[in-house]
This record gives sequence, structure tokens and C-alpha cells, in this order.
Amino acid sequence: MTEATVSKRAQATRAALLDAAAEVFAAAGYEGASMVAIAERAGASIGSLYHHFAAKSELYTTVYHEYNRRQQHRSVQAFRRALAAGEQDALRLFVAGARAYLEGCWQERKLSRLFLSGTGPAGFGLLSRERFRGWLTANATLVNGHTRPLSDMLVLSLTAMSTEAGLAVAGAPAKAAANRMIDEVLELMGRLYPVSWPSP
Repeated sequence: MTEATVSKRAQATRAALLDAAAEVFAAAGYEGASMVAIAERAGASIGSLYHHFAAKSELYTTVYHEYNRRQQHRSVQAFRRALAAGEQDALRLFVAGARAYLEGCWQERKLSRLFLSGTGPAGFGLLSRERFRGWLTANATLVNGHTRPLSDMLVLSLTAMSTEAGLAVAGAPAKAAANRMIDEVLELMGRLYPVSWPSP
């Protein structure tokens, strides 16, 4: 067996373990999930699971990072499509990315509810705050240099709105209800226009 074949098998096993972990964590929560259940769901041995992930907390945070990577990809792709279509307004570009993010919250609603609720291993709250700051930086970078530039405080407010709305969307009873929530929060975002406040 060649080294390349071994590497491909290891990658396939790791991917199967992550998929299984996402399903088990989403169904049972962090505390209720067991490494044995995850290995069984993946059709792998417990030894193989511990070969790839040293602890349940490491596996959970890896699933979390993969979820956020997919969400960020959705947002960036939507932003780029809007930009390619000729949109230059920073707020509308942000809203395009926010729509993709919120639609992703519905598409991956079980994981969205799990992660946006803040439950997880020790230190997960800090990790979530760091991820939020990462979203702030990414959002500010994306809209920088476009017309009607957004202030740091407005980017903060819009990002917080997206996060909280994402939890609500993920908990919607049906897709139609989720779509109504998405449309409503994006309409509210669209009303926010940068203004110059008078000096006191």
C-alpha cells in the first residue's frame, strides 16, 4: 500500500468521523455525546477516533471550526457575486453576505442551534467570542473601500444582529418561517444608513 493511499484513507476516515460527530453532537449536545457513539456512527474503531482526535473537546471544536468555515465561505461567495453584479454600496454588500449566512443557519440548523446557543466544553465561550471578533474583522475588511462606508460600530451592530437572528432562524418551525425571519431582519438592516451625529 502506497503512502498516498494510506493518506487518502486517513483523510476519508477523518471526514467520516467529523460527519458522525456533527450528527451526534447536534442530537445529544456536547455533554450527552460520547466518543463511542461517534465512532459507531462513523463505522470506525474507538482507537481510530482517538488517533485523529485526542479528546471529545478537540473533536467538538474542530466541528465548530468547520461549521464556521462553511458559513464564512457562503457569506464571502454571496458578497463577491453582488460585487460582480455591480453593487458598490457597503451596506447592501453586507446584507448580501448576511443573507447567505442566515440561509446557512437554516440549512445547518441543528449545528447552528448547538453552536449559537453557546454550549460546549470548558473554554467554548471564549472561543465563541474570538470567533465573533473574527467575523467582525472579516466583515469590516469586506465592506472597506465601498460607497457609504460602514463605521466600526455599525459593523459591530450588524454582525451581532446576524448572529442573534441566526439562532432564531435555526429554531424556526419550517423553511417558510425561516425565510420570513431572514427577510425581516435584512429589511431592518437595510434601513440602517450611516449618519453624522451632531456634536454635544
